[in-house]
This record gives sequence, structure tokens and C-alpha cells, in this order.
Amino acid sequence: MRREGQRNETGAAASSETVTVEPAVSAEAGSDHELDGLLKIGAVAARLGISERTLRYYEEVGLLRPHLHHPGASRRYCDADVERIQRIRELQGLMGFNLEEIRRIVAAEDRLRLLRERFYEGGDDDQRRIHEEAGEVLLDLRAQVEAKIGLLSGFLEQLDARIRRHQDRSSVKEPSVAEQCEQQPAARSGPPEL
Repeated sequence: MRREGQRNETGAAASSETVTVEPAVSAEAGSDHELDGLLKIGAVAARLGISERTLRYYEEVGLLRPHLHHPGASRRYCDADVERIQRIRELQGLMGFNLEEIRRIVAAEDRLRLLRERFYEGGDDDQRRIHEEAGEVLLDLRAQVEAKIGLLSGFLEQLDARIRRHQDRSSVKEPSVAEQCEQQPAARSGPPEL
């Protein structure tokens, strides 16, 4: 909607009446019907409890590509996009991966999806080659997870050692001030004996 005091696309002042303006959809984007079921960035951010800036950043670093995004138009996300964002958040929260590690993981998962599609289209020779490549991708993913588990295990061992030290120290009874005085030699007043 346009209100009084606003300017139209040419820069001229708009009339004082309220005008309803339908959103423009480029010919590339297709009909308005194709936008059904797609969510705007604000709706996705609210649904997932993250900021719109985070979604834009994921796109900027190559983790995410909205289903529909044209320059000057709002981003539109499909269910697969929302699932990918949830996967990114899971890898961050559950596994503690940084965004570069996540980028490699989701790229590998995308590659596996593509290989799966090619597997069902190809002949026996293609299928054997696809199995080999998929196995390599999975081994690489496993190595990344093992490396993260190794780091987490090392951190856990450090925490356990610190906990034991604190428990050992708290189980030792500290002597009272009176007991400390009894254990020290009595202080004498006057000149020392010869």
C-alpha cells in the first residue's frame, strides 16, 4: 500500500488516496501461484528463532540459497530450505561445528543427494562408480565427525581431571585456626636462650 507523502516508482509524489499495489513478480519467477507455499525471510526467521541477518549471512557464505531470490525482491524459502537451515543449526549446536566445517558437510550431503539421483538413472558401470564416490564422501564425513569427537573427548578429559582435583581438595578437612596454632611451635617472649 502507498500512503500520502510517499513517492511512486518514478519519484513523483503519490496521490493522497491509498492505492493497493500488487507485488511485482518477474517473468523469471513465474506466476504468483509458484509463490504459494514459499515463506518470506521474516517468516522463516520467526519460525526457527533466528535473525533475518543470520539467514542472509548463511546465503553470503554459501551455506544456503533461497528457493527464489531476485535482485530487489524478497527471498522466498521452500520446505527444503527450512530443513537445510535446521540442519545447519543442528550441526552448530549439537556438534559444535563452525560455519566452514558446516559448509563442507552440507556440500558433501548435497553431493550424496546428486549421486543418489544419478545412481537411479545410470547403468551398472555408472552405479559402481557412484558407489565408490559415495563411499569416499561418507568416509570424509566420518573423518570430520571423528576429529570433532576427538576434540570433545580431550576437552571432556580435561574437565574430568579438574573435577577430580576439586573433589579431592574439598574432601580434605582443613584444620581450624586453633589446630593450626597447636601444630606451630610456641612463640616465646623475651631474649632467646643461650
